[in-house]
Amino acid sequence: MGALRLPTLTTILTSSARTPSLSRRGYHLCLPIRRLTVVNFSAQSTAEKEVPPELEELKKGGQKLRVQDKEKDRVITPRSQDFNAWYLDIIANAELADYGPVRGTMVIRPYGYAIWEAIQDYLNIKFKETGHSNMYFPQFIPYSFIEKEASHVEGFSPELALVTIGGGKELEEKLVVRPTSETIVNHMFTQWIHSYRDLPLMINQWANVTRWEMRTKPFVRTLEFLWQEGHTAHATPEEAEKEALQMIDVYTKFAYEQAAIPVIAGRKSRVETFAGASRTYTIEAMMGDRKALQAGTSHNLGQNFSRAFGTQFTDENGERQHVWQTSWAISTRFVGGIIMTHGDDTGLMLPPKLAPVQVIIVPIWKKTDEKTGVINATSSVKETLQAAGIKVKVDDSEQRTPGWKYNFWEMKGVPIRIEIGPRDVSSGTLVISRRDVPGKQGKVFGISMDPSTLVAYVKDLLDEIQNSLLGKAMSFRDSNIVDVSSYNELKEAVSQGKWARGPWSASDKEELKVKEETGATIRCFPFEQPQGTKTCLMTGNPAEEVAIFAKSY
Repeated sequence: MGALRLPTLTTILTSSARTPSLSRRGYHLCLPIRRLTVVNFSAQSTAEKEVPPELEELKKGGQKLRVQDKEKDRVITPRSQDFNAWYLDIIANAELADYGPVRGTMVIRPYGYAIWEAIQDYLNIKFKETGHSNMYFPQFIPYSFIEKEASHVEGFSPELALVTIGGGKELEEKLVVRPTSETIVNHMFTQWIHSYRDLPLMINQWANVTRWEMRTKPFVRTLEFLWQEGHTAHATPEEAEKEALQMIDVYTKFAYEQAAIPVIAGRKSRVETFAGASRTYTIEAMMGDRKALQAGTSHNLGQNFSRAFGTQFTDENGERQHVWQTSWAISTRFVGGIIMTHGDDTGLMLPPKLAPVQVIIVPIWKKTDEKTGVINATSSVKETLQAAGIKVKVDDSEQRTPGWKYNFWEMKGVPIRIEIGPRDVSSGTLVISRRDVPGKQGKVFGISMDPSTLVAYVKDLLDEIQNSLLGKAMSFRDSNIVDVSSYNELKEAVSQGKWARGPWSASDKEELKVKEETGATIRCFPFEQPQGTKTCLMTGNPAEEVAIFAKSY
């Protein structure tokens, strides 16, 4: 009997209704299922098969299928040719992340995680300086908690992952895998807060969250991601508002001073406000393809959650009052923002203050008798820079040529490269190249190895590169924001891929019309507003402030 040949591709069409029965080990996923594709591979050579349309579609969804010789093929798609392919190539080749076995998840590799650690290191200090303490809440939340705040459950329902079985038994109440923690935080705050003396209560947690996204992109939008989420409770609305604004200011300074990303800080429209918040503040960053990235948010929750959960305190007059609250967060999507703001066709270009490696040293020798002197000089330079607090690494592997190493570390975005060869050892000097200025223009010869001279030069150069990246990003952003005074001008600006800035006092319905017709949303009403009278670009009525419209991630 001949061998049984399995079909190459089976497509099962299902109902578009939500399907709570789709489960694996007790995880029931609330998402619409329209098509389930099962791929069975027979003994036939894959080289003989055409790629089915379903797999082509899978590629577009983020699961990029490439056969790649890791030793030779580090080709990066030109940014101008295909921005998305360029972004994915950088993540793969710079070894920032890889795809997890569950579609839409990612494994953050050491180099990518080191960037996130640098973000954590800075923000952790700032959070503690502003009076917050770190703690941790469980990732499993009773579904009844989510239901208590009506707008919150409505806003998050499509993204929830639910657990219905535990220990082999049906749970009495299904659990939500943490999409955000306002509900469970309020449950605990209700037990901890009794008197005005317990306020303000200000905490933060570093955690993972799960949101069942249908369209994913590594770092920018994944089923599971890492973030910090701050939660505070206050006795007055004024204190809560001050806190929400203080934290968006912390994020703004971080973006400018550490990430060299010139964000625009402002208030979200009612349509774009966080589910359950009274007001949402945001920092919006322009990526290299001119799309907006919401890079961090701070929410004034008012009393919405405290009323839902009965979170009260006894004030100084002996009266029972509901607390006023905030929450605020920044996530690993900021890593994606750094890639898309500064990267070029060569690869990553990391701001020195967040770079895992600030200086890469490449020793060069041809003859055996040259090696000892070069390696000794390299070690000395490394120790000098490390002692000065500079993050330095040596690539002394003998399996690669110096040229290959130059390209590799440029692709990984290291701000400074130092080259040390036999002639440099003899002269007591070295060669320095800066990542942000390509070719010979960015290379300087004859820099002294004298410790004081070298450290001062490298530190100044790192500061110069940091400022240069911010300056370039600011010029790019400002040249791609168009002031508009009519809806037609707005549509024209958006069609050109630019941000449109114009007076706005129209309704939520008209805001949704803009989104439907142009694909752009109000990113924010900037804190910095122009003076003078304004006329709404949509209605012709008086307007008190301008809004920024853009397509976004």
